[in-house]
Parts: sequence; C-alpha cells; structure tokens
Amino acid sequence: MSLSAISLPGADGAMGESLLQLLAAQAYRHGQFTLASGRSSHHYVNCKPVSLSGVGLALLGRLMLDQVEAEAVAVAGLTLGADPLVSAVAMRAALDGRQLDALIVRKQAKGHGTGAWLEGPLPPAGSRITVLEDVVTSGGSSLQAVEQLRQAGYLVERVVTIVDRQEGGLEALQAAQLELRSLYLLEEVAAMAAGQRPKN
Repeated sequence: MSLSAISLPGADGAMGESLLQLLAAQAYRHGQFTLASGRSSHHYVNCKPVSLSGVGLALLGRLMLDQVEAEAVAVAGLTLGADPLVSAVAMRAALDGRQLDALIVRKQAKGHGTGAWLEGPLPPAGSRITVLEDVVTSGGSSLQAVEQLRQAGYLVERVVTIVDRQEGGLEALQAAQLELRSLYLLEEVAAMAAGQRPKN
C-alpha cells in the first residue's frame, strides 16, 4: 500500500477505510481463542502488526490525533501496546504545528533510580492528558494507565482506542468518569475481515 495514496488532504474517510482494511488483514483472526482474561472468544485482535508498521503508524497518528482533546498537552498509555501509538500521535501533532508530548505508563514502578511510573517529558500537575489504547476489552489496561496519571496530578477524562471489543470496557470506563472514543468496533473489523476472506 502506498502512503502517498492514503495521505491526501481531506482524505480522512479514505484513511479510515485503509486502516480498517489493514486491521482486518493483519490484526484480526477468527477461530477459537483463550484471551488474557481466561475467557474464550471467536475473535482475536492484535494491533501490533499494524501499529508497528510504517503505513499503520502514519494512519494511526492522523486518525487518533483527531480524537485527542484540544486542551490536551500530552498523550499517554500503558506499555507495551500504547508505546507506538503515543509516539505516532505526538509526531503527527508536531508535523501539524501542535505541541503534544508522549508519555509511557509503566506496568510497575521503575526498579531503580527515581522509581518512576511515567516516562517522557512530564507536564505540570493539573494538565490534561488523553490516554491512548490499542484494544479495549474489559478496560483494565486503560484504567491502570488513568490511575497512575491521576495519582500524578493530571486531568484525564478521555480514552482513545483503535478497537473496542465490545465486552464491557465502555461501561467500565464510563463508571470511572471516562469517555471512550473508538476508531472501530470489533464488529466492524470482523465484518471487513469476513468480506476479505476468499469465498468457498
């Protein structure tokens, strides 16, 4: 896929379709899977083959930035899934002339030095930060990131994810006074994947 073909001005609809096609082809599998939660599912979504590809990063940077709050001074997310996302969005913002830094939230405090939970250029306490996520299932990873950011004194009210698996994450985030914005629902990715599979 040529990047020049999907980065034309005003091509957000085309970019969204291109990203959906990439996710359906490279991130989604249909079958019988055991999830990290221990539950069984017919759907498996791993966005890393897309979020760690050049074209995928270019698309995600643009489309996720569009969902970041205008007042946010940084984007943040839990390592490892959010690492490429916060980097892509911060870079896309810089190319657009917007100051927006990237923060990575550790899963546990750094075991040496400062013992920090957060990596990156830390904004002043009270700053607004938007949390980024690759896939929301139960919402646990997002809530872990939000908790650390809030404990550090930041204002967090929105989570932006690539895919909402539609398995209770939305409700869990709403219960924590968080707005969830999803680029796609699992049903949209699954439908695109079904359309891409050869017919027997």
